[in-house]
Amino acid sequence: MSDSSDNAPTAESSPEQYALTEDGVLKVYSAGPVTVLGFGGHDVPSEFNVAHYRAAINEILLAHQSRIVAFDLTGVQLLPSGMLGLLVSISRMGPTPPRVQVCNAAPDIRDVLALTRINTLIEVCE
Repeated sequence: MSDSSDNAPTAESSPEQYALTEDGVLKVYSAGPVTVLGFGGHDVPSEFNVAHYRAAINEILLAHQSRIVAFDLTGVQLLPSGMLGLLVSISRMGPTPPRVQVCNAAPDIRDVLALTRINTLIEVCE
């Protein structure tokens, strides 16, 4: 966990979470010009509906005119390949795609983002 001087969003700093998707896994920590999403400290299930997640994320980003979408990965140890693809697809969404950030990623997740070079398409906040 990062120290309090770090600007990375965390689940602890966002008590007003609500589910963005019907399965309740993807949660909204805050919505606005910077929208922060997360998984409530749990791993992302390997089988989830990528199209449904993408549509829900697109809807909230449009509704709040978000320019940045940050994913708080506090407590997440494993990201399925579908989630990696979703991060990339969000970074290419529409004519002016949002900046995509991944915050509080576990070392293994940071390694995967580097090995797949996804870290060249999204920002990885330490």
